[in-house]
Amino acid sequence: MESEIIKIEDFSAGYGNSIAIKDINLGILKNKITAIMGPSGCGKTTLIRCINRMHELNKDAFHKGNIYLDGKNIFEMNTVLLRRRIGMVFQKPNPFPHLTIYENVLAGYIINGIKLRKEERDRIVEETLKKVALWEEVKDKLYLNGTQFSGGQQQRLCIARVLALNPEIILLDEPTSSLDPKSTIEIENLLEKLKNNVTIIIVTHNISQASRIADYVAFLYLGELIEFGKSEKIFTAPENPITEEYLSGKFG
Repeated sequence: MESEIIKIEDFSAGYGNSIAIKDINLGILKNKITAIMGPSGCGKTTLIRCINRMHELNKDAFHKGNIYLDGKNIFEMNTVLLRRRIGMVFQKPNPFPHLTIYENVLAGYIINGIKLRKEERDRIVEETLKKVALWEEVKDKLYLNGTQFSGGQQQRLCIARVLALNPEIILLDEPTSSLDPKSTIEIENLLEKLKNNVTIIIVTHNISQASRIADYVAFLYLGELIEFGKSEKIFTAPENPITEEYLSGKFG
């Protein structure tokens, strides 16, 4: 039986006097890819930034309602520990420029002051780079700067940096929007493999991408959740006419 790992209840959030998302009720299923879709400015990024409490980093941010991770209220959790369980990959590849590939993979441990023996560090780096299909490409270049590589390789390195901490969930905000088609397909193939071990929530403008890889789709419009369901249902027989108009390209 499929189980919910994230439960969002009566949730609203925004900045200052502006509401970005309102009255969201949504359950995210474990070990599935859920795509958050909708036109620009509909609240997609705000929603996922709330899931790992990055939204609060903005001094004008506010929220009301609750989000639960495995039945526990995330707003009662230590944010450092929460973000180790729920990692995030951003729109543009952003390896830390002052760190080597080896150090980039271990950045979560370094930032959190977690000490590891050298054999443990070596094992984590090798295993994680293999998970993102990068090991063979970089195993002889581990001490080079991560920004020297292609955009697709850099984004896989950023995914490795998140995976190294063994998160339960990965949030991805338009992770392929700055990549070429070949790199985009490589990232999509990677995500489909990773969902066996981790739950994936991806914000994407790319309708074709969502139809290729998502198990479930949440469609947001003007800050509200308009429709949520299995991707084949959303793409072939959406219940809401607004969803249908968006998917047919009438607005975006």
